[in-house]
Amino acid sequence: MKKLILLFISCFLSLMTFAQKTDFVHVKNGQFFINQQAYHYMGTNFWYGMNLGAYKKDRLIRELDRLQELGITNLRILGTSEGPDTAPWRVTPTVQTAPGVFNEELLEGLDYLLVEMAKREMKAVVVLNNFWPWSGGMAQYVQWVKKDKSIPYPPPAEGGDWGVFAKYSSQFYELEEAQKLYQESIKKVVLRTNSITGKAYTEDATIMSWQLANEPEDQTADKLLSSWINTTAKFIKSLDANHLVSTGSEGYTPSSWAGTDFEKDHESDAIDYMTYHIWVQNWGWYDPFKKKSYKKAVKNALAYMQKHNAIAKKMGKPVVLEEFGISRDLDDHSDASSVKMRDKYYAAIFKEVARSASEEGAPMMGCNFWAWGGEGRPSAPKSIWKHGDDLIGDPPHEHQGWYSVYDTDKSTHKIIKKYAQKLKSLNVTL
Repeated sequence: MKKLILLFISCFLSLMTFAQKTDFVHVKNGQFFINQQAYHYMGTNFWYGMNLGAYKKDRLIRELDRLQELGITNLRILGTSEGPDTAPWRVTPTVQTAPGVFNEELLEGLDYLLVEMAKREMKAVVVLNNFWPWSGGMAQYVQWVKKDKSIPYPPPAEGGDWGVFAKYSSQFYELEEAQKLYQESIKKVVLRTNSITGKAYTEDATIMSWQLANEPEDQTADKLLSSWINTTAKFIKSLDANHLVSTGSEGYTPSSWAGTDFEKDHESDAIDYMTYHIWVQNWGWYDPFKKKSYKKAVKNALAYMQKHNAIAKKMGKPVVLEEFGISRDLDDHSDASSVKMRDKYYAAIFKEVARSASEEGAPMMGCNFWAWGGEGRPSAPKSIWKHGDDLIGDPPHEHQGWYSVYDTDKSTHKIIKKYAQKLKSLNVTL
């Protein structure tokens, strides 16, 4: 009898453990599931959530409540940032202020963010690096290892050149010491135990995915991006078998020098799903001062979506449109400006996400618009962020308010909420 009781207890504990594990987002038949229910979602980019969790907790609570009201169930957030707080055009303070030196206050801010997200049944995509300099990222690792005097910053730096910067940042893939530093940073975050709950991050189902980097591009002569993706994804999987791993890729950008290959960059078995971004204004498809450009911009955006979705279906992996945005009317970043064109664009993109997601066996699982600005506001018209300013959706090197959705943009909120409900309706139990 005693053996039977012990066997029963063992089986019960095993079932409890399995039940807990199934709360994690997982992939089955090329789609996302939580337990036995499909997981389609409306999400946003909320990269600064960790910083609010550390230093502006009251605001964080208000922002999360607003997002929950809109039906947002997925947040793409920063899990790391790098470099001295004196560096220009980046969010400060940073998580890793010098090689191997970490800001515990910010990591505790990440703990707090995850706890509050869990209360609202939200999932997090945690970004662990950045090809661009606004959070330090790859260029900062290069500078640390090579001990260069400075990084050749792109605009708004005087004389800055995006191509020159991209070549500098791409050296990251070639530098063994940079990879070691990065892997130590990965371990610092992935193997962390939440200071509030006592739960290991590896056991926290609030986290949906570890993401290798924001928009990794490649200008190396040997085209190292795909092999780097495979190696790094496997490294993360060796630390954490519970969570998904994603790339943060833009997909096939119109750039002639981005060095991305949407299919090849997602071939690794350690990459669980595919990502792509659309930037109609940055890519020259849309001009806010030329209304006639809108029609072509939307046509190009929808074609871009359909192309990437078709590749994902062929590869049998889920896919997410995790960045897209458009400026307020006439490129006016004030909260008093019109958002008529933005609303029209959001509705068109959301409609296509919902349509494609509703097809039987479709890989499209959701989207994260760029970005939630909430109650934050620019310190001045067309200003560049500086320490002490409100954190909003636009990264520090860009004009603040450019792509941010404010808490007062009620017409945009209505559209977000409408399509959040449509996506949620697709979450049937199998």
